Formats: sequence, structure tokens, C-alpha cells
Amino acid sequence: MDILNALVVFANFVLVPATAYGAQLALGALGVTLIYGILRFSNFAHGDTMAFGAMITILFTWLFQSWGLSLGPLPTALLALPFGILGCALLLLATDKVVYQFYRRQKAAPVILVIVSMGVMFVMNGIVRFIIGVDDQQFADGERFIISARDFKTMTGLDEGLAIRTSQGITVITAIIVVAALFWFLNRTRTGKSMRAFSDNEDLALLSGINPDRVVMITWIIVAALATIAGTLYGLDKSFKPFTYFQLLLPIFAAAIVGGLGSPIGAIAGGFVIAYSEVMVTYAFKRVFGYLIPSWEPDGLIQLLSTDYKFAVSFAILIIVLLFKPTGLFKGKSV
Repeated sequence: MDILNALVVFANFVLVPATAYGAQLALGALGVTLIYGILRFSNFAHGDTMAFGAMITILFTWLFQSWGLSLGPLPTALLALPFGILGCALLLLATDKVVYQFYRRQKAAPVILVIVSMGVMFVMNGIVRFIIGVDDQQFADGERFIISARDFKTMTGLDEGLAIRTSQGITVITAIIVVAALFWFLNRTRTGKSMRAFSDNEDLALLSGINPDRVVMITWIIVAALATIAGTLYGLDKSFKPFTYFQLLLPIFAAAIVGGLGSPIGAIAGGFVIAYSEVMVTYAFKRVFGYLIPSWEPDGLIQLLSTDYKFAVSFAILIIVLLFKPTGLFKGKSV
């Protein structure tokens, strides 16, 4: 029984939150890896792109809530998500037209585009803060739990309860659907195959008659969808605060690089590697060991790092991968 209680505590505070967080990072890293693979630069504005898409979704969520529209037990944000994707796509296409297109036609070095994306990042961050403010914004509604700790205790008779929030369940299910749709699109459709050809060899793709402007446009639209979905799911699961998305840039890039920049499968794997590493290193295992070894009463929390340093875990993993395997787990393009 003690072993079961230990497993429930571990699942409640490590497995379930890390799986949801990993799905969010994977969707974010997919956007980064698509831009790197097709447009050939590291987009430092991706975290704030997620914030912008989530912000539009939140504004429409509040509008629908004021009208009395809802999805019952599900969050109203799911109803507002298409409008968030549309708003984010328009912003990214406008940004590409005004900013990135000039440098692309000049055949600017990738490092120039990285610096430009940092400028775009600060502008986007400013826009989001100006429109929605700098404070935490709560927009989740509907049923809070799929299963609550109290119900779990009643069903199992265990001392510990397992709680799975609706936002966590939606995050994992949505991530599976989005990833499946993306892989189908890239592997089965003519446009997807054109994007892959453009990514593999730009000159050969142009000789084959592939329209580069169309490939760029479709890439930005897909990135907008991925960023908005990832940003909204993260906001539903935690809360929405613009500066948090700026901080998310580190684990998202770490996930993309650990998996292999330019590799969609690598981005997904990297997202879960970073998420599980962050959560496990910063979790206090005292209660788990309390059940497993009842006679042992440790003085401390049995915690390797404080949660304040969770982004240091991403940074450490990123440095190790860049030093020993710069192409990542799935042999993406070397950084």
C-alpha cells in the first residue's frame, strides 16, 4: 500500500505535470524547428509570438464569456483558439513582409536574422504588455478537474489522491492531434512535400518550380498555429503572464536543440526530455521516500534544486548537448 501511495504522489507531482509541460514545450519547439529548417534562422521572437497568440485568444475568450457562450465542461478558450491563430498569423505575415523579407532577399547571414528577430521579440513583448497588461490573467473556465484528489481517494482507498486537471488532459490530447495533423501535412500533401524539399535543398527546390514565397507564407501560418496553441495551453495550465513567455524561450530552444534543430520528431522528444528533467530535478522527494522507507526521516526535502532554478536545468542540458552532440538526439542541423 505504501508503494502505491508513493507512486500516486510521484504521478501527481512529477509524471502528470511534466507530461503536460512536455507537450507544451514540444509544440513550441516544433515552431522553432520549422523556422530553422525552412527559413534558416533561429527565431528569438517565438516566445513572444506564443504570448501574442495566447493574448488574442484570451481577449476573444473574455468576449465570448461576456456573451454567455461556453463549451460546458471545456474551457471557452478552445472556442476562441481559431481567432487567436488568425490574429497571430496576420501578425507574423505582416512582420515577414515588413522585416524579414528584406533581409532574405539580401541573402543576409543567419546571424543577422537572429539579431533582427531579437528586435522583433522586444516589439512583440511591448505590444502584448501594452494591450493586456503585465499581471497574471486568468481565463480558464469549465470543469477544473477530470478527476479530483478526493474522488481518487474515495475510489481507491489510498491515503494519497491523484488529481488530473482538465487543462492537463486537454493539453496532451490537443498536442497529439496537432502533431499527427502536422506530420500528415508534411508527409502526405503536395504543399508539405514542397516545404520539405525547400528545407533539404533550396536551390534544387527552386529549379523544380517550387514557389519560395508560398513556402514562406505557409510556414509562418503553421508556426502561428503552433505558437498560439502552445501559448494558450500553457496559459490554461498555469496562468497567462507576458514575461513568463519571454522566459519560456530558453526551455523551448533547449528542447529544439536537444532533439536536433530542423527535426520535428527531435523537437517533440526534446520537449519531453527538458520537461521531465526540469520537474524531476526541482521536485522535493521527501514524501515519496517517506512511503518507500518509513523508518527513514530525512532532515531536508530531498530536492536537488529549488524551483526558482528550474530554467538552469534547461540551460545545463543545452550546454551539455552543444558540447558533446551539437546535432542533437535525432541528428538535426548542427548549431
